[in-house]
Amino acid sequence: MHSTHPTPEFPSTAVVHVASEADLPPLAARLVAVLPRPMLVTLSGDLGAGKTTLVKAVAAACGLDPADVISPTFGLIHDYALPERPDLPARFVHADLYRLSGSDELAETGWGDAIAGDTWTFLEWPERIAAALPSERIDLTIEIESTTARRLRFTGHGPAAGAAVRMLEPRAGTAGVC
Repeated sequence: MHSTHPTPEFPSTAVVHVASEADLPPLAARLVAVLPRPMLVTLSGDLGAGKTTLVKAVAAACGLDPADVISPTFGLIHDYALPERPDLPARFVHADLYRLSGSDELAETGWGDAIAGDTWTFLEWPERIAAALPSERIDLTIEIESTTARRLRFTGHGPAAGAAVRMLEPRAGTAGVC
């Protein structure tokens, strides 16, 4: 039997342009509004592209003090309890796995615990553990367009991630910002 309803294809992609860091809070709020639970968001981009800056903006949209969200380069994984709100998961995890040489080193980091349960996880340097990434996730690539401008490409893998990414597509009249 054939369905008459089209099935969305995956991965789904949305591209958002931000002119400056000042454009990040509305984008972060939009991401918080559509992000399913649990979800892993991978972050790729050159050094200085703004991966940690974006994570801080999302943390602020969740009610965390962005000053408390620091790059986990040396600690590898930082885990934050989120305010009790029905629209938020219990935990917010920021991981930077630059120092790992492969997914075989994950067991020693506490990665399984970090992504378990009601959590949003933001992962920098996902290529270090590519073999261990879940199939349901959002990959975010940040490209530097100028000193202040960035191009963010969200790619949703799986039904929930794909639906969230489709909701991030810039709307008419928003000049590229959600």
